[in-house]
Amino acid sequence: MNIQLLEYALKYLQRNFFKNIFIFVVLTLMTWLLASMFFITNSMKYELNLTLDTLPDIILQHKKGGISSTIDESISMQILEIPGVESSQPRVWGYYYFEKAEVYFSILGIDEFEKQNRQTLLNIVDTQNIESNSMIVGQGVAKILEQNYYKEYFNFIKEDGSVMKVYIGGTFKSQTLLESNDMIVMDKNSVRDLFGYASGEATDIAIKVTNKLEVPTVALKITQNYPNLRVLTNEDIRVSYENIFNYKNGLFLALFVSSIFTFFIIVYDRLSGMSSAQKREIGILKAIGWRVEDVLKAKLYESLIISIFAYLLGIFLAFSFVYLLNAPLLKDIFIGYSQMKPAFELAFLVDFQTLFLLFFLSVPIYVIATIIPSWKVATLDADEVMR
Repeated sequence: MNIQLLEYALKYLQRNFFKNIFIFVVLTLMTWLLASMFFITNSMKYELNLTLDTLPDIILQHKKGGISSTIDESISMQILEIPGVESSQPRVWGYYYFEKAEVYFSILGIDEFEKQNRQTLLNIVDTQNIESNSMIVGQGVAKILEQNYYKEYFNFIKEDGSVMKVYIGGTFKSQTLLESNDMIVMDKNSVRDLFGYASGEATDIAIKVTNKLEVPTVALKITQNYPNLRVLTNEDIRVSYENIFNYKNGLFLALFVSSIFTFFIIVYDRLSGMSSAQKREIGILKAIGWRVEDVLKAKLYESLIISIFAYLLGIFLAFSFVYLLNAPLLKDIFIGYSQMKPAFELAFLVDFQTLFLLFFLSVPIYVIATIIPSWKVATLDADEVMR
């Protein structure tokens, strides 16, 4: 490190303040935008993958006229007779629209004496009391209910229009924010009463397969035995989520291309040559005894100061925007603009691959774009440059 050359580089940046501050702001904004999009994408993928891991291997649904209908619970006992099936559990669940807050809650009915296939439900059964007139709510639901002055109980409107008073028995937290954010857990019979299900009816049947490699084979057997039912495997749901996510990524790609295009306009401007004042300055430096490597080192310091500080500031702003402010507007690209679901916070992740990618997309390219034209001028004779 040459302190004198570093001082010269700082003085040069100060003399050309407005031009350099413009480049600094553009690089910072580009880094902020790209880093924010990458952080949102990584957090959403992390949450979706965790959520998919909690789903059953196979879900069995009953369709009438292409619309989901209730399914007979007795079918689950018949499914257990199929080789390879470890468990078959009827599930009673649905969505409830809370009009005052304009959000949907996911309500799941459980029986504490049944075997729970999800760790979240197992924790609830072990730590909470599931009674017929009480419910256990996720943290996102608890927050919305409290905001609307429901601190001890909540009045549900049943299918027949009557009121069903249910007390808030406690809250729970899941490993996935998407799971615990909008979920309400109640006694299975209470959920049947709320949604108007008859005794012995279920929303669907969750099936667990002993050997995960046999899931397609078991699904095929179920389809052959029950052609009127819809069979969904975990992989089918995963592919569906990925298709939706890839569609959303198209919007991200448009922002990515726009940002990179803006950055390379700056790079092209740098590579296209230097102004006459800059060339004259390099010529004067050579005339007073500066070597080519001294000129290049000074230019290296200039470009590193701008690009590294712009990169660091952009990353800091992206972390603050995504994980402190919860990425307003940009997050809506992936989850939609509808407020029908309770708001949730993005999971905090530090992806070093993303940080390295953004670094090599900005700092080295900008440094090279600054060094090359400076080298071309510095290798010429001083009198030729000043003329």
